[in-house]
Amino acid sequence: MIQDIQPKHLDNQYRPVPPDKESWVLYYEDRAVLLKKTENGIVFPKFRELERLNEEIYTEYIYLFSVDEERYYLVQELNREPLSDFTMENTEIFRTAQPQYHAFAGITGYQLYNWYRGHKYCGRCGKLMVRDEKERMLRCSSCNNMEFPKICPAVIVGVTDGNRILMSKYAGRAYKKYALLAGFTEIGETVEGTVAREVMEEVGLKVKNIRYYKSQPWAFSDTLLMGFYCDLDGDDQITIDKNELALAQWFEREDIPDVMSEESLTNEMILKFKNREV
Repeated sequence: MIQDIQPKHLDNQYRPVPPDKESWVLYYEDRAVLLKKTENGIVFPKFRELERLNEEIYTEYIYLFSVDEERYYLVQELNREPLSDFTMENTEIFRTAQPQYHAFAGITGYQLYNWYRGHKYCGRCGKLMVRDEKERMLRCSSCNNMEFPKICPAVIVGVTDGNRILMSKYAGRAYKKYALLAGFTEIGETVEGTVAREVMEEVGLKVKNIRYYKSQPWAFSDTLLMGFYCDLDGDDQITIDKNELALAQWFEREDIPDVMSEESLTNEMILKFKNREV
């Protein structure tokens, strides 16, 4: 999956140390990121490559995290070289880009970029928020409101019935490939309760033997995904929620369509079932 960058390690402890010329710059504009495509994969700019047109770059930055000894920083305003090899690319590139540790760093940085951008002002009193010096937190100097990065818990559900698994396609989304059922956990709800509710709401089926598989940070949607397998309980007649799904159908293991990538928990769970590993 996208976070599996071993033997490298992402250290997300907040250490607001100053950047040096070799530190990586992560710069975003809405859904686009500044990078260069090379024969060996994607590359982000370094501070030394941007300093000529950006004198303030060494003072106006936000420390994000490190991968091994390489530090990554968010820069929110930037003058770009008109003839530079660095271009703005859609952040969807991180689903398949290499090297994988850069892809994971890029999408994790994008999640933090969205959080900082969306919490510039206090949601309680409207005053300007300021960054804390010791931890990754924004504080309102007026009413003392504190904000931490947003993480939304959600489930991925592999509903099985013997040699069959239920697969679906989302309605009204750019992603058109087969996936498993999914949904966000509501306030006051256990994640196991989310599994049963989402399956009933989306396809009208009851399930039993809900069992946890694995989790994944999914920064594309500020989500912590938790994967579960469960067994069909009773009738297998599907009634889809057309607002959520374009289709849903049972697949025998042998008939499961090829999964071309393994960056997501959904795809890994499909492959595990197809290969009789669960």
